[in-house]
Amino acid sequence: MKEKLQSYIDLTRLHFFFVWPILFCAGLFLAFQHYGNFSWLLVIKALLIGFLGFEAGLILNDIVDANIDKKDVEFDKMTKYWRVFGRRPISEGLITRQNAILLFIILVVATSTLIFTLSFPQAFYVFGIMLICYCLEIFYQIKKRKQNFPFAQLIGRIDFTLFPLAGYLCLGIPSNNILLFGLFFYPLALAHLGVNDISDVANDQAKGMKTIPLLYGMKGTAYWILLFTLIHLVTTILFINVLGTLSIFGFAIGFSLISVGNIIIFKGKNADSGMKALPMFHVAMLIYAITIILEYAI
Repeated sequence: MKEKLQSYIDLTRLHFFFVWPILFCAGLFLAFQHYGNFSWLLVIKALLIGFLGFEAGLILNDIVDANIDKKDVEFDKMTKYWRVFGRRPISEGLITRQNAILLFIILVVATSTLIFTLSFPQAFYVFGIMLICYCLEIFYQIKKRKQNFPFAQLIGRIDFTLFPLAGYLCLGIPSNNILLFGLFFYPLALAHLGVNDISDVANDQAKGMKTIPLLYGMKGTAYWILLFTLIHLVTTILFINVLGTLSIFGFAIGFSLISVGNIIIFKGKNADSGMKALPMFHVAMLIYAITIILEYAI
């Protein structure tokens, strides 16, 4: 029973449980800032939609990669970062693929039920984004196995960008605000992806994946991360215009962490430097999200 529980914790990356709802609610609180109509009930719904929906996406990732994950060669660093017990439950046979699919379906049904308690047309916006994100996740996992140009990364990571935007659409409608939010988050998602890939290069090489380091080398990946960090800086300045004074301080802290991460990667240009920088990118994302929430709450 204990091993089974640990397996499901690793499958769902449960130790990161608080991150997904906060990212999702950052979008919702941006909508509160511009539309008003604050509601604790809506916040609770958004927290659950963000949590359950993202967990379903993580399980989908493992379902699609179940066979190819058997080729992993390094379980002591990257895997333990994402999975507290350091196991890939489906590929190791700790959880059957059928049970994982069943859990995915249960989570999707639960998320969909919550989504359709939202107002019209918001429910259809959010539900549509959920379906698009799952399709993009499958595309990303499959396309990166065979490509000569990073279409998987450039197209597939739109799913992560859409996630907090769906939080905005729990209350709001498509607008200039959501466009600026997306432009702010998309280059950050691509920079983060480069850090993730450089950290896991040994496993990706064993699987034959065409990730950024395997397409452009470690030095090329460092420049990929820098390029999208600089684009993120420009779009951050644009996005701050629709926020308030607090965002200047919060975003400055977040971007400082990302900048330090870039320096670490440029100095090392190896998996170890990626592992040191990855938490900085994650903490920066969390600071961004909390800042947006506090901008309305304070």
